[in-house]
Amino acid sequence: MNAIEFLLAGTLAASLPLLLAALGEMVVEKTGLVNLGLEGMMAIGAAIAFITVYHSGAHSLGFVAAAVSATMLSMIFAFLVVVVRANEVATGLAVGVLGLGLSALFGKSYESLTVTGLPELGLPGLSNLPVVGHTLFTQDIVVWLAIVGTTALWYVLNRTKLGLIITAVGENPTAATAIGYPVTEIRCAAVAFGGAMCGLAGAYASTVYTPLWADGMIAGRGWIALALVVFGTWHTGRVAFGALLFGVVSLGELTAQAIGVAIPSQALSSLPYIMTIVILVVISGRRRGSPLRYP
Repeated sequence: MNAIEFLLAGTLAASLPLLLAALGEMVVEKTGLVNLGLEGMMAIGAAIAFITVYHSGAHSLGFVAAAVSATMLSMIFAFLVVVVRANEVATGLAVGVLGLGLSALFGKSYESLTVTGLPELGLPGLSNLPVVGHTLFTQDIVVWLAIVGTTALWYVLNRTKLGLIITAVGENPTAATAIGYPVTEIRCAAVAFGGAMCGLAGAYASTVYTPLWADGMIAGRGWIALALVVFGTWHTGRVAFGALLFGVVSLGELTAQAIGVAIPSQALSSLPYIMTIVILVVISGRRRGSPLRYP
């Protein structure tokens, strides 16, 4: 497999944890909240999923357990911010740190252990195409489900009454309450959805993308996902494009090594984070020139 084929084969899988977490946070932010605990929720989801798959051998159970555990963690944020009215920045950071701590605690005895990943499925007809067939169109089932789910989320947010309600709650909660929409319940549901998506993202990272457990394996993906929401200007398609872009960049180190580029591995590993900073700076400049619509 040459460098181009490697890049095509790995981009969707590399971008999937970022995509799932970013889409979940996008829904949260559309209701007018910002949850900074993505890193911790992804970490707890990764740990619980790995432990579940290691003992049961069932990836489906692992993904369900990850979604439930991350949702429970997100409900702490929802209770403190939506119900108690605590500061959302401090609460999000606290929830994130809690998730990281719990993942390290639960996963301590599983360090360096591995599980079996998922088999790849090719799309009929497309998987037989030269070059791109066995790379781009041959992925595991989670990737294909994520593509379908992303399309469904776009439809819900842009073409249904529920999407209009979510937007109304974020833009003007007072008016939404006045016309009878339960703002508190909607925001709690959105936070729960965001937590579940982070749990699924962590589960994919620890049981499929790199099917092993190591403390700190999320490695800043939660913060990148948070930046992706802003990069995508709270639009599903743009967020998905941003996740793919970061997936390509995250594979830069291995691709560069494959083609013999003499660049220090540390510099290549830092590319996704440098790119995050650059994008945030550019977006900040755009907002000063012409206000960016939020959410």
